[in-house]
Amino acid sequence: MGLTFEVRVSDVDESMDASWKVTEVAERLAQRKAEALLASSQGNELIITADTVVHVNGTILNKPADEAEALAMLKQLSGQTHEVYTGVCLVTKQWEEVLTDCTRVTFAQLSESELKHYIKHYAPFDKAGSYGAQDFIGLVGIDRLEGSYFNVMGLPTHRVYSVLRKRLAGA
Repeated sequence: MGLTFEVRVSDVDESMDASWKVTEVAERLAQRKAEALLASSQGNELIITADTVVHVNGTILNKPADEAEALAMLKQLSGQTHEVYTGVCLVTKQWEEVLTDCTRVTFAQLSESELKHYIKHYAPFDKAGSYGAQDFIGLVGIDRLEGSYFNVMGLPTHRVYSVLRKRLAGA
């Protein structure tokens, strides 16, 4: 989008409350990250945070803890359609806007050896649902995608740009 930015990491609790609807989990986690960073922001700095979760067959998949959990997640996704929810929080000391985008993704049926190859060579431990659409799984395993590809990658840029255009038009 042609923006100058700095990447900062906020070390926040990413646990989910069982009462949250699947459609609001990523949004609430993005807000937690934003709140942690806003406390140390300077001036009218714009902070953009995001969190992504995968939802399949009534289960929310976040980031896997290890290879066994990554394999179990990928087996759940293989041959199935799932939803990817990315929540985004855009905040300054004057305003906050929060949004969630959803993309439906259909995976081909993948063999266990393909899944193990992916885990070994692409280390998907920092990715919701244990996969990245931009690497091997996306190249060989995604049969259909309904919605934003960039949402699946972790930032629905079209939605972020729309908020920035609206909020910063007079800036």
